[in-house]
Parts: sequence; C-alpha cells; structure tokens
Amino acid sequence: MKRSFLHIVFSFCLLLLPFGQTTANSNDSIRLSLLTCAPGEIIYTLFGHTAIRYENPSQGIDVVFNYGLFSFDVPNFELRFSLGETDYRLGVVDYPHFAGEYAFFNRSVWQQTLNLTNEEKIKLIQLLQDNYRPENRVYRYNFFYDNCATRPRDKIEESIAGKVIYPTEPQDGSRSFRDIVHQYCKGHPWARFGIDLCIGSEADQPITQRQMMFAPFYLMDAFAGAQIQNDSIRRPLTEASELIVDATPEEDESGWIPTPLQCALLLFILTAGATIYGIRRRTGLWGIDLFLFGAAGIVGCVLAFLALFSEHPAVSSNFLLFVFHPGQLIFLPYIIYCVRKRKKCWYLTLNLVVLTLFIVLFPLIPQRFDFAVVPLALCLLIRSASNLIVTSKKK
Repeated sequence: MKRSFLHIVFSFCLLLLPFGQTTANSNDSIRLSLLTCAPGEIIYTLFGHTAIRYENPSQGIDVVFNYGLFSFDVPNFELRFSLGETDYRLGVVDYPHFAGEYAFFNRSVWQQTLNLTNEEKIKLIQLLQDNYRPENRVYRYNFFYDNCATRPRDKIEESIAGKVIYPTEPQDGSRSFRDIVHQYCKGHPWARFGIDLCIGSEADQPITQRQMMFAPFYLMDAFAGAQIQNDSIRRPLTEASELIVDATPEEDESGWIPTPLQCALLLFILTAGATIYGIRRRTGLWGIDLFLFGAAGIVGCVLAFLALFSEHPAVSSNFLLFVFHPGQLIFLPYIIYCVRKRKKCWYLTLNLVVLTLFIVLFPLIPQRFDFAVVPLALCLLIRSASNLIVTSKKK
C-alpha cells in the first residue's frame, strides 16, 4: 500500500510533540492498540494486515504505525521480489486516513487495546519512533518470518516489563505454513495453485505457535488470550477488543471461473485424444509437444531460479522440479527433432521413467501438491510415451 509523502511528513511532525511535554496524567490517556485488518481480493492482501495505533488525546495525536508499505516503482521490483530481496518500510499515517482506506475497500478492522503500564506505553512509543527514523524504517521483508504482523508483535514484546505468555492453543506442530496459506487462499484457487507451485517441502514441516503469528489473524487470536507475567503477577495483554471499521465485502460478481484442476483435466483430455489420434496415424504431432514441454520448461526455469537463488523461505526443496524443470526447455529442440523425424528420443524415455515414478510415488512424497499437478504430469507422460510407441512400430 502506498502512502502519500505529505501524510508521512504530517504524521512525523505529530510524533515529535509528546516527548519533553508528557506528564504522568497525560500518560493515562495514551492508548496503544493492535489493529487487525480483514483480507482483500488482491493476492498480497489475502492474508490481512496488522498495524499499531497510537492515540494521545492531550496532544491531539491519533496515528497508525504501518510496517506494510512498499512500492512497485522500485527499480527491478519483479526481479527483487522473486529473489526475496523486497524491502518494506515502516510508515505513519493519521488514523482517519487509514480507516477510510479500509472502509473504501470494504475491509473490516479490529482493534485490541493493549493493557500496558505508563512506562511500557512510553517505551513502546520510543521504540516505534526510533524505528521510524529514516535510517531504521526500511527492512528486508520475509513473508513467513519478518513481515507486517511479526514486526508489531516483536516491538510490543520488547516494550513489556515481563514475559508474554500465549494461550496453549493452537499447539506447536498442529499447523504448517502451507496449511495457513491454504486457509487464507480459500475462494482463490489460482492464487493457491501459484503459491503451491513455488513453495516446497519445507512449507509442510510442522511449525510452532509463534511461527503461526506471521498471519495477522493468528496474531490477533494469540493476543486475545495472552497474559503478561511480571514476577508472580499476571495481567491480560489486551483489555478491550472492538470492531472499529465494520465493512461488508461486496459479493463477487465476476461469474464462473474455471479452477486449475478443471483446466488441467481439460488439457489432459485434449492431449490424450490428440495422442491417440497421432498413434493411430503414426504421426508425432510435434506442435503439441512444443507447447507442453515448452510451458513445462518455462515453469521449471522459474522454480529452479527460486530454489537456487531466492532468499524466500521454503522454496529451495521443491519436488515439483521432477516434473517442471529447465531440461524440458533445454532439450526441446532435440525433442521436436526426434518427433518430427520419428526417431526414438532418449530424453523422452528418461522423462517417461521419471514422470511414472513421480505419479506412482505421489502419495509418499513429503510435499503437498495441488492435485491439478497430476493431470499436467500425465500430459507430459503420455506425450513421452507416444514417442516410444510410434518409433517402436517403425520398420
């Protein structure tokens, strides 16, 4: 989300007012809250958002600290994003502007007032202000481990004189990163399919309750049941929770959109039909192979690039590279040559073996795949098998 330069300058000026002028009485009126925002429809808003609200009525301050700011205008944004080198920054905006934006996009916002002492309030404000300095406000974004939800949590914990004890549910190991991704991608099958392609087996490992807090609503639930323990005294981390932006999402009127599985099944049926026709006519149908193996190779290049060079977590160990890999593209000219000349292709033979093992061992592979991958793998398998069948009949 982009924020105008004027809003940032205005908010920064407001933040300079309290210190040196704050009294014990005015501290009592300060309120700091965790804001949790409902998901949106754009892929980078599907998981919701988290921010910290700072209210100081005696100084006329009501601003929001937002760790989720980035810009598409950064040079080479797409490349940097794929490499996991996306920089986010902390921004400050006045609350009416923040709430108005979420109301405009029909995204509700919940507020949990933090149950902090006066000293803890001042410390949290100081931490946020220090983090907002130009030399500190930019950070290297990491979707699972360092994002707009984990940053506010860490600053709040750092300000507390004591230890935050979170509820026992959900238990450690009861979720994986992929479980939570699927939960928030419900109703967005193409987003789920794309994310499942990119993240590998590491995303299926059990994670701790603390790691689950990368998702804003898991953080919200954890804060709702958390306790602050200082010596033998415990107090709730939050003292009040309310819905401050009550928005009703618009119904999706875009009409029916085929899912990845439906598209994959249709492609498999068409490929199978064309392959049967080609075998009967003893022709290679190299145009189909050009499309299928070319597409698989392009996808494979992306997956290999992520696995080898990206700093994104959980993309390095991806078993889908057995199906979609750069070899499909590198050997494409040789594949087309063999198919057109009706010569036996050693690469397609090897491909047939690998794809057969992938499909047979599919349930045993320690990585969860979108089931649409199976028809796609079968398309490549039957096209590899057709080369052996056609050339075996040649006298």
